[in-house]
Amino acid sequence: MSRPLIGVSVSKRTGWRVFPLIAFNVWITGGRAVRWDATRDFDLDAVDGVIIGGGDDVGPELYGGKLGISARLDPARDRFEMTLAESALGQNIPVLGICRGSQMLNVALGGTLDQDAWTTFSAARKITTILPKREICIEENTRLAQLSGEAPMMVNALHSQAVNVLGHGLRVAARDTHGMIQAIERVRDPFALGVQWHPEHLFYAHRQRAIFRALVNAARAYANDRQQLRAACADAQYA
Repeated sequence: MSRPLIGVSVSKRTGWRVFPLIAFNVWITGGRAVRWDATRDFDLDAVDGVIIGGGDDVGPELYGGKLGISARLDPARDRFEMTLAESALGQNIPVLGICRGSQMLNVALGGTLDQDAWTTFSAARKITTILPKREICIEENTRLAQLSGEAPMMVNALHSQAVNVLGHGLRVAARDTHGMIQAIERVRDPFALGVQWHPEHLFYAHRQRAIFRALVNAARAYANDRQQLRAACADAQYA
């Protein structure tokens, strides 16, 4: 079968450097990627999976918060990705959220964010490097544990916000050693996983590649199911 196509949503401002690295991770795990941003309409009928990438903070108005510490907002991207996340989840299309994308998944499912996570978790030292300097603990019996194992993992969590109240149908998949949520996932199929770190920078680690491979595999299964459904409808039409 041909490689499943993954739509990748990125910032208009920084997408030129973010998209190629995500696309590389998608390619080495069996898929291919197309870039989306707020200036380009997305077409979910044309793709088999979705990645919502990192970057700007999520606007607090999307989850009933107040404008406060968030300093880097992109309202056009917020509107675009909120619609994208709601549509993809509603159509059971596999979704991976990276950093901001993880937060957007949570908000799209009715959750909230902690706008000042590093004050809430004041004992945690914020890192500013793409190197894996933060230790996380993966929850038992989660999809993430199935993909990457239950052993502690070192990641490069660069975010300023964090998941607070979980969205509907989500559970915590990982926390850091201070208790901050670092990964969320849908309780049931279809595949929806959000990670607060940037696995695209850690492609040399098999546990990080496993995250992209899981999305690509889920996208391939979704494409197969859609193709079979279309064939069945065509047969019924001419029966």
